[in-house]
Formats: sequence, structure tokens, C-alpha cells
Amino acid sequence: MEGKNRNKASTGQNNENKIPLTLDQINSDCVTQVASKYWAPQTIGNHMEFDADIVDQIYQEEIQGAKFMIRRIMMLEFSQYLENYLWPNYKPESSSAYHVLSIVIMVNEKFRERVSAWQIFQKLPENFPSFFKQLMEMSLDEKWKLTFKERTIILIFFNHCFNSLEIDLIRDQVQKLVSLSIWTCLPEGRREQELNSFPKLKKFWKVIQKKDAKENEESRAKTEFERRFLQRLMQKFLSLLATIPLEGDIDIEAVHYCERFLELLIDLEALLPTRRFFNVVMDDCHLVTRCHLSALNHRSEGKLFAQLLDMLKFYARFEINDQTGDPLTDRDMMQLHYDRITALQKAAFVKYSELRRFALTNVASINTREALTKHFDGLSTTVLQDVAAYLKLLPPPDNSDKDEKDKQFLMELLISRHERRASQLEALNEMPLYPTEDIIWNENIVPTEYFSGEGCLALPKLNLQFLTLHDYLLRNFNLFRLESTYEIRQDIEDSVFRMKPWKGEDGSVVFGGWARMAQPITAFSVVEVGKPNIGEKQPSRVRADVSVILDVRNDVKHEWENLRKHDACFLLTVRPPGPPGTHFNFREPFVPQVGLVYVRGCEVEGMLDHLGRIIEEGPDPRPKIPGGQRTFRVWLDCNQYKLDMDRVSQNGEDVYDTFNILMRRKPKENNFKAVLETIRDLMNTDCVVPEWLHDIILGYGDPGAAHYSKMPNQIPALDFNDTFLSYAHLKESFPDHEIRTNEEDGKAGEKEGGQDGPTKLVPPFRLTFNLQGKDILVEPHVIPSRGPYPFNEPKKNAVRFTPTQIEAIRSGMQPGLTMVVGPPGTGKTDVAVQIISNIYHNFPEQRTLIVTHSNMALNQLFEKIMALDIDERHLLRMGHGEEELETEKDFSRYGRVNYVLAKRLELLDQVQRLQQSLGVTGDVAYTCETAGHFFRLHILARWEEYLARVRSDKSSEVAVEDVGRFFPFAKFFDDAPQPIFKGRSYVEDMEIADGCWRFIRKIFSQLEEFRAFELLRSGLDRSRYLLVREAKIIAMTCTHAALKRRELVELGFKYDNILMEEAAQILEIETFIPLLLQTPQDGFNRLKRWIMIGDHHQLPPVIKNMAFQKYSNMEQSLFTRVVRLGVPTVDLDAQGRARPSLCSLYQWRYKKLGNLEHVSSGPEYRVANTGFVYDFQLINVDDFQGVGESEPNPYFFQNLAEAEYVVAVFMYMRLLGYPAEKISILTTYNGQKHLIRDVVNTRCANNPLIGRPSKIDTVDKYQGQQNDYILLSLVRTRAVGHLRDVRRLVVATSRARLGLYVFARAALFANCFELTPTFRSLLQRPTDLRLLPEETYRTERLSTEEPDTDAVMVINDMPQMATFVYDLYRKKVEAIAKDPNAEKPWAKPIEPMQEDVKQPVVEESDSESSEAEVEEVRIINEIEEEEEASGRETRQEPVKKQKKNEEEEEKEEDEKEEEPVASTEEDQDSLRK
Repeated sequence: MEGKNRNKASTGQNNENKIPLTLDQINSDCVTQVASKYWAPQTIGNHMEFDADIVDQIYQEEIQGAKFMIRRIMMLEFSQYLENYLWPNYKPESSSAYHVLSIVIMVNEKFRERVSAWQIFQKLPENFPSFFKQLMEMSLDEKWKLTFKERTIILIFFNHCFNSLEIDLIRDQVQKLVSLSIWTCLPEGRREQELNSFPKLKKFWKVIQKKDAKENEESRAKTEFERRFLQRLMQKFLSLLATIPLEGDIDIEAVHYCERFLELLIDLEALLPTRRFFNVVMDDCHLVTRCHLSALNHRSEGKLFAQLLDMLKFYARFEINDQTGDPLTDRDMMQLHYDRITALQKAAFVKYSELRRFALTNVASINTREALTKHFDGLSTTVLQDVAAYLKLLPPPDNSDKDEKDKQFLMELLISRHERRASQLEALNEMPLYPTEDIIWNENIVPTEYFSGEGCLALPKLNLQFLTLHDYLLRNFNLFRLESTYEIRQDIEDSVFRMKPWKGEDGSVVFGGWARMAQPITAFSVVEVGKPNIGEKQPSRVRADVSVILDVRNDVKHEWENLRKHDACFLLTVRPPGPPGTHFNFREPFVPQVGLVYVRGCEVEGMLDHLGRIIEEGPDPRPKIPGGQRTFRVWLDCNQYKLDMDRVSQNGEDVYDTFNILMRRKPKENNFKAVLETIRDLMNTDCVVPEWLHDIILGYGDPGAAHYSKMPNQIPALDFNDTFLSYAHLKESFPDHEIRTNEEDGKAGEKEGGQDGPTKLVPPFRLTFNLQGKDILVEPHVIPSRGPYPFNEPKKNAVRFTPTQIEAIRSGMQPGLTMVVGPPGTGKTDVAVQIISNIYHNFPEQRTLIVTHSNMALNQLFEKIMALDIDERHLLRMGHGEEELETEKDFSRYGRVNYVLAKRLELLDQVQRLQQSLGVTGDVAYTCETAGHFFRLHILARWEEYLARVRSDKSSEVAVEDVGRFFPFAKFFDDAPQPIFKGRSYVEDMEIADGCWRFIRKIFSQLEEFRAFELLRSGLDRSRYLLVREAKIIAMTCTHAALKRRELVELGFKYDNILMEEAAQILEIETFIPLLLQTPQDGFNRLKRWIMIGDHHQLPPVIKNMAFQKYSNMEQSLFTRVVRLGVPTVDLDAQGRARPSLCSLYQWRYKKLGNLEHVSSGPEYRVANTGFVYDFQLINVDDFQGVGESEPNPYFFQNLAEAEYVVAVFMYMRLLGYPAEKISILTTYNGQKHLIRDVVNTRCANNPLIGRPSKIDTVDKYQGQQNDYILLSLVRTRAVGHLRDVRRLVVATSRARLGLYVFARAALFANCFELTPTFRSLLQRPTDLRLLPEETYRTERLSTEEPDTDAVMVINDMPQMATFVYDLYRKKVEAIAKDPNAEKPWAKPIEPMQEDVKQPVVEESDSESSEAEVEEVRIINEIEEEEEASGRETRQEPVKKQKKNEEEEEKEEDEKEEEPVASTEEDQDSLRK
């Protein structure tokens, strides 16, 4: 009962904290009034002097008096109480305990809100050491009379400090508490034992002793206090724990304190710098043993405590050498176990005759808990204590505490230390990957409630550092699994609620509704159970048939029939308690309402035809199956099946006889099993990370160790190819370097662009860097001619890179880790493409892997790569995103195979033409092999003969005209621009002849490469060869890499370099997996370069569960973590997207962000925005009919006034002539996005004069995109909400190029400390909309011109704007009606929902039939048949290169984001009315 009451109280508190504050409440609140007098930023200059009594009064009344209610604390923190009042006025000698606790509470609140907490302390660091010491004293000394709640608050603060080691100020205080000197508190015998284990530490210990001897008494006392602090804190915790009874009343705050204390210990143990010496101290306190025996561990209120204790046990005995940081293998752990047992046996043999039998028994028979208990149970307490003292686990019996003489404690101490530890990896391999009902709805494992951040959870955290790669993978595995489980739970609840399961009169299950993603099961049977593999207990394979009746719409039926191989589905058993007509309450617990009993996962093998055979996937049409019943063959989880059968053998229910619902999931969200298998595979193999990366990934060592400047294999000379546009550009790019050239080149290039001299200082350049100095030797070189045709001219870069971009390119070309931070509009993609191109040309034998977060980013990158001088036969795009490439070429594996075969035919045609031009008989162009013979016998011989005639030591001996006259292949080049040979000079004509020869030689070298495609007859083998051997630049998404790792490793996939775009948006584990897509060579990883490009100041990876996002820090990308660690970065510092005025809204967030020249001088940037006085403006939106924000469903925020205002401004822009595709409407919440779409549909979607904007989307989804004009709705009117995350604000304000118009409650956002720089700029302009309605698009008014004040129209609110737009629309329509001959500005109306459709020309080109396409279809068919045979993924049906129209996109998003509340549509309609 107490446990239930505690949960209810907790839930009630959470619900209370979720009630948002209104702006009126904030303004009328006493805290706001006091803040206005003393510290509020908006009243600066009129503040009263500091009054310590105010701090005490606020603490007593607003914090402690309000029972530490989050709403009150939020209001104080939001008012900048810490920054402007508490910390600036903190005095160590006079500040009260209330003052200190108030500071701690404000810091904790900032961490809870996920905003920066340490800035004010870094700004005023003088008093922080004293403040930290005062907190340490308060946490130990009883004179302060702190409550459990206050002690818990201090613990949380300490935990934040230990997890902020990257902050110098914090690290200086914290490291004193966990250094070697804390071993002072160990008993002398135990300390000597530990020091003897690590001889190096003995030297350091002697140094500490010498230093202590020189200190005075006061300094020594201070040092001693710091050294013993953690031990004393643990002893105080254990004293508290001992006071908790096994039964009876219990103080919940004491339980919370114990939970938080274990959380602190777990975090200390999970970081190597803090656990190195602390682990021994904790072990000496026997804290784990005492916690295990405590009453709280066995009470219902201690459920979370017990889960945290399990985590602490795991980390206390983790497989790592605490001193060296080296991971310990299973063999090492077994050896340590044997050493401990052997030491115990020796002690028993020498001293205790009672244990003589134990001493002579083999280790394997006494290393279990049961065996040890049997041997020790008969011993007296005195003997047990003596044994523990002999092993240095306890002090001598004379010095022991009372509880150390307890037999139960002594038994547990000896047994837990000497029992064999279960292998974590074995348990992991036996774990089912599909979640079951026991996990899915377990609140302690997968929280469903909104996570406020107040409590702690038994979840792993992604910190700055990890113990070992095993620890790294295990934490990510658990979190990824739980996050997937949370998403699966949402899908199950949504589908089952829609199906409305009821209990029929006969007790059967009746479904009163239907769901797109779930169907009732009509039949289920297990058809095969394979025998276990050798050494395993679970079956090798379990297959089952599941049947459903698809009596649904054709589109839904088609989706079910097209379930692909390896798609994951779920089998559910529901036994609903309610009769037909029972109403489901979506806010009540799900499981009791629907009677859900079992959940099991399965994997689709295929659909069966009417004969019971699996229908093979492929391009051939599927056979038509009569009737509505469909049967699917599925694979069941073997581990789960074994567990279920074990339960049946113990008279449990057979789960597999009960299923009545089959549920599928959307393919894009259904990759969890493959990713988990990949992580598990990595944990079962020796992960060989490059040596130069290993420590950085774990977070240790020198953060700059992998920078190219510190790499031992730095390359001094590099060809920068077409990176520089001119010699002047090169000099600009290295302002801090001295540029040197060869004397001859320097003289010739004094007048750049001149024609004198044999060489000139024109690109391309080869640069040689002096690795010890600051000078660069520049050597221009001429790219050899590739042939006489215009298309032989190499493609060239046209981007004038900035010096910072050049440094990023240089770093990317060098070995090592390159981190490029790219603010919005700074050309991240251009830099990435140039790095790839330069690596391709400098190291032609190396292969580069490109990884991005999204298909869109990958395609943008790929399209720019194709525009550079890279042979397209070396490009490969993996995954299914290639259909969206803006090109007619197919760069998928299938398309590349087809390209190679088509290219082979083209080259053989050229060989035949060459044969005919030379008059050689025979069929030499039949295959690549015959072409090779032809080259060696005829072509090479003629060329060598030609060279012998025209090439001489002295060029004057050969006439210029002879170079062309004797050229043997002149007839072959008849179709080249004539004359081929200019006859101006011998050198020029010989270079032309050499270029022609290179052209011919390349034909035959390519045919030699393509010869493998003749030998490999199947399409699948050809595609694999292409992936493994032919392609030099391979692109894929991080998801594809995680899904296909096993397949790629088995194929022998190799690569030397990785470039990651959008690296700050990729999950930590999905960033790590691409490093290990290849088998190590001789125990080493061949990776040479890792280039990560991203922006950690923009939004992180999307994590749906707030607990995993906030508490476990799962949203932290590896890119962000590495930046936090201090790894050197190249920060791009010049943006070319937005007007400088717009850039000022977010440039404060970056170290140094300037503007490129064209955003100031370019024509479109110089002209003002038509019809608007300002290029950006914050428009204040008041309540409409008394309503501001609304929340029809939890966290589904809407604001009708802003929605109508935004759409009215969009209509106004369209009426002035703005193109719809140049306008996007963004908002910060999904609810508002749907509402704006509804308003657009109602007001203007089908109006040919207005239509739809380019996009209506959320800020989060629009990251990575841009448009000329952005209309932004911030929605909230009661609380700032998640826009307080500055990263979201940066994305929101950086999407616009020319105009940004923000619709929000100005007074609310103006008071937010984190957003101050942006809103200070916004509020410098009026907050009522200022228009110039007489202008038409495009105006000639310059952005620097002040408009005529008489022409300015001021819009005060949304109704006025709506009325004005309506009147303006009528005038436009009337003007068109009166003058039908006038040219209409809307000659081509925007069709509804069609902004994403490609131009017709693309469609026409796709519909043309050709022999090449026929050949392509044949190849695809062949590949897919082969892939099906080997169980690989198959290619989707060919689609036209045309994006979905917006109707389909909206439909897909609506389904994905639809809330499980039936009244959503009605709520929105009522709001609109």
C-alpha cells in the first residue's frame, strides 16, 4: 500500500508540475514583483540594494514553504535569480545556508531544464572554491540540521559537478576528492596491499607523504577533510540506511536520498578518472554488501533502490583495470576470480582446520554462492571475522564495528567477493531482442509519464567518458533497445485502441473498430522448431504461420500484402474485460482497459500462396490469391521461444495458443532489431578501433592527439587540385603563412595570367608545408591532356573558399580526425565535397565512405560530387534514397551495374571504330579480353613506333608538321574538333598527341577493369564486385550502415576514409558503427581519416522518450561529446545564406561568424522585402477571443490567433506577387503545424491566386533546409516551452535568406535569459506588423532606404490583418475582372499540394524506352532473383523520379503523429470556429 501511495503522490506531483503558468500569473506573482525591485533584467538601473533577508525569506516562503514545488523554482530561475542576485552577492563569510541552498537549487533547475548552468560561475569564479567547501561541510555536519530533501538537493548538485569534468572550474574542485590521496582513509594493511599491486603508485604515495609533512596544521586539516569527504559521506549514508526498518512507516524523502546516493556512486564508478582510486575506498566500506542486506532493498518502496543497486554492483566489479584503464577479457576476469579463491583456500589451509576440506577442493566446485554458503555456514562469527581480516577485507577483530561482527554481513561479504561472476555477454546473447509485455509497460524501465527530471531512474547514462568499448556498446545497446521499446509501446497502444477489443457474450474477443496497422488473427501455428546448435540451448530456428482476413480498403490490403522479408511484426494477446460498447479512456492505464496479456515479436519470411509456398519477392507480378485470407510465414525469436517453453513445462500457459492480433509497423521506424543485432555482433567480436581514435572515443587522453598536426604520418606535400581559383586566392587562404614558389615559377607568375614562360602561377597547385615552420612551397602543375574532345576537359570547382574552409579542407586531406563545425549557411557541403575530391585525386587507391543522417543530405552531397572531376564509375549510392537524386543517372548498386555494362558496350564500340580506322581485320571488339589482345598487339606497337619517329632528345630535329603527319590514330579522332594538331610548336603538338594516347589507353584500361563483369555472370555477384572492388566513393545513411554491417563485413567491404555530414544529428551508436564496417587487417583497422562535419549548436538527434533524452542524455551525439571533450575543431566563420541583419539573430551563438561579401552586395540582398518595412520582425500576437495557446491533447500545443495571422501574412505576400515556392511556414509544435495546414486548406489552398506555401513544417523537421522567406509561429503564451533550448532557436532563426517574420507573445519570450541576445535584437524593432501595401514584387527599394512614413501601414492585431487581406484580395480580383487583357501575374497557378512535383521534362525522360533500359530491367531482375535466394534485401519497384506530393506527405505525417485521442479533429474544429 505504501508503494502505491508513494507512486500516486509522485504522479500527482508530476501532474501538478505540468500545469503551465500563464503570463498574467507570472506578472502578478509575488516573485515577479520582488524580482522587478531587486534583480529582473528589464528593470536594470532601478534595482534596490542587496538584502540578505530577501534571499532567506524567498527560500522559506517560496521554496521550502511551497515544498520545493517545481513551478515556484521555475519562476525564480526564469527571472534570472541566480545570475543577477544570488551568485553576484554570495559572500563565503556571511552568506546564510538558505543562500547556499538557493544557489544549489537554481543550478539543479538549470540542469533539469537542460540549459547551461556554469556560465555565471565561470564569469565570477573567485568564490566558487569556498562555496564548494561550504557545501561539503553542510552535507556532513549535523549542525546545519538539513532535511532529507535538502541533503538530496546537495547530492544532486555534487552529481552534476562530477558529470561536468570538462569545465576547468569544476574539475579543479572535484579531482581533489577522488585522487590517490583519498587512500589515506584506507586501513594500513589494505592500503599496502593495493600499493603492492601497482608499484608505480608507491612512488606517488611517498611524494604525497613528503608533501604532507611540509604543510602547516591548518592546510593539513583542510586537505584531510577533502580526502576523507567521500568516505565520511558513505558512512553517513550507511548509518541512515541502517535506520530504515523492514516493516512500518518510512520517510519517502529518506528513500529518495538513498536512491540519489546510489545514483551518485554509479556515476562515480562509471567514469575512469573518478573510479580509479574511489572504487577501492567504496569496496573498503563494503557499501554494496551493506546495501544488499539493508531493509530498504527488500521493501516495496525500495524497488528503484534495488534496481540502482544492481547497476552499482555491475560497475563496482566491471571488467577493467582501474589503474591502467585496460579492459579485462573473460580470461582475465576468470584468473582474478581464481586468484581470490586460491588466496582464500591458502588462508583456510594454513589457519583454519574447520575449512580444511574447503581448502583442498577444486575451484570449479566451490565458486558458486550455494557451495560457498555450504562451507561457511557452519563457521562461527569469530572465525568468519578472522578470515575477513586475514584477507584485508576488515580491520582486526579488536577494531571492528558492531555490525562487522554480524554473521549475515560476514557471510555475504566473503561469498559475494568469491562467487563466480556471471558473464554479461552470455546473458546478452541469451536475451530476446523483441520486447515483451513485462518490459514494455514497466514504468521503472520504460517510463510513460512525462519525465519532469525530478527523480532518478535505473537507466544507463551517456556521459563524456566510458570505461571500455564494451561499456560504451552496452550502454548504447540498452538505451537503443529501451527507446525502441517505447516507440513500439506507442504503436501497440494506438493500434489496439483503434481496434476496440470487447468481450463477447460467449467470452470470445470481439473487435468493434479497425486499425490500419493491425488485424485480428484467424489462425496461428508453429510449423518448425529447429534443433539447437552445438553448445546452445535455444532452438536454431522457429517458424510459424499466422493468418489474417484482409477485409479492408485496397490501399491497406496492398500494404499488408507487400510486407517485405525481415520486416518485424508483433503478435498480441488481448482478453478485454469490457462488454461491447465499452468506451476507452486514453488517459487511463492501457493494459487493464484492453486486457493485454502477451506481446511477442516475429520477423516476416514471406506471404504464402494458395498452395502454401512462400511468394518470392521480385519484379515479377505477384500471383493473385482468391479470397481475403492471407497467411504469412514468420520467424519467432529463438531465445524467447525457449523461455516460453520452459514456462509451459512448469505448468504455465502456452503463449503461442493465445494470439489474436497481428500488428505491423512502418518500415522507416522498424529497423530496431537489425541495429540491436549489429551492436550485439560488435560486442561479440574484437572491436578494433584505430589506435589513434580509441582514447578519444572513450573520452580519455589528449583531446588533440588525433589532430593531423600531432599525427606521426602527417603528409607534407599535397595536391590541392582545383581548390584554389587563382594564385591570389591561394595567398588569401593562408594569411599567417609565408608563401614561397620556385624561382622560375615566381618570375613567370609575377604578372598572374601572363603567357610568358614555360609555367605560370595558375592552378592547380601542389603545396608543400614546412611541418616545423610557417612557410609553404607552392608548385603549379599542368593537368595532362585527357583527349581532344571538349568533354575531356576536367570539371573545376567554382567556389572561392575562405581561409577557414581551406584549413578544413587541408585537415580533411591529412590523416587523423577532422572536426568541422559549420554554422548555418557556411558551406559545409561544399567543404565536404572538396575534401572528397582532393582525397580521390591525391590517393586514387583509397576508398572513401560517406555517411549522413538523412537521405536528403546524402543526395545533396552526392549531386555536388557529381559536378566535380570524379569519374562516375567510381561513385556508388547505397540504400533506397537514390530515387530522390536530382539526376537521370542511377547511382544505386543496380544502376551502377547497368552503367558498367552499358559503358562496356560503348567502349567496345569505340574499340571497333578504332579497329576500322586502322584497317585491322577480325572481331577484336567482342569482349574485354579480345580488346586487351588488340591493344597489346596493334595499338601499343603503333604508338611505340610513332614515338620512335617523332620523339628525340633534341626537339629541333623533328619538324612540327611531322608530329601530326605520322600520328597513327588521326582517322579515329575525325569526330574531334579539327584540326587536332595546331602546328604552332612541337611541344604543344606532342602534348596533344600524348592526350590522344591517354584517351585511347583509358578505353582499354577501363575495359580491363570491366572484364570481371564478363566473368561474373550473375547480377548479384556483379553488384558485390562493384561494391567491394570498383567503387571508390560509397555513400549511405547511418541507418543503412547499421542495418547492413554484417552483410558488408561478410562481403569483405574495405575503406580508408570516412566523411560524416550532419554528424551532430546522428545518434552516438549510429556514428560509431560506420567505423567498424570492415574486417581488421592483422589486428589493425585500416581507417586513415575520419572527417565529421556538423553543428552542435543546432538540434541533436531525435529521441521520443523524455526520460531517455534528458536523464540518460541519449540525445547527445558523438560529435557533440567530442567537442565537449575539447577536441580541436575548425569553425567555419563566414556565412553566405542570410542577410547580415538576419544572421545577427543567431551569430552570437558561435565563436566568430561573419558574412561573405555577396550577402551584402548581391542584388537580391540589397533590395528590401516587398511590402514590408523590415527584413525581420517580431510580431506580437495577443489572445483571440480570450484564448492564447491551447492543448487539446497532452503536449499537442496550438494557437489559433498565430495560425490565422501567419496565413494572413502569407496570403498578403502572394497577393503582392511573391512566388509561393519562396515562402515556408514553420512552427515549434506539431499541433500548430496541423492547425496551420487546416487554416491554409480553408483559406487559400485551392485558390489559384494564392495556393500553398512551399512547406508547412516544424522547426525540428526543417533543419538542413532553407527558403527565402520564413514565417515562424512560436505558439506558446503561458511558458516558453522547448524553444528555451537555444539550439532550437538557432535552427528557427537561421532558415531564412531574405526575410524572417516571427509571430509570438513578445512579453513572454523577452524575459527568457537563454534567448536574450536574439530577442533583444528582435525587440529593437516595433512588435506591431509594419507593411507597405502599395509595393509589388519585386520592389526596387533598397534595404538601406527608409520608406515614406505616409505609405507605412501599421497592423495592430490578427483580426485587422485578416480584414485587410480580404479587402486587398477583393481589389485584386476586381482589377483582373475589369481588365481581362492585362497580363496576369499568376499566369501559372500553383496546384494544390503539388509543390514537390518535378518538372514534366523529367517525367518524359523517364518514360522513354531504350535498349539500355531494357538491359537495366534484365540486370535488376537477375540481381533481385539472386538476392532473394541469399536472403538479402531486394530492390524496391522502379519509381519515377518524382517526390510525393504534399497530400501524400501530409497523410504520412498525420498517421505518424496522430494522437490516440478520438476528439482531436473536433477540438481543432471548435478552436477554429
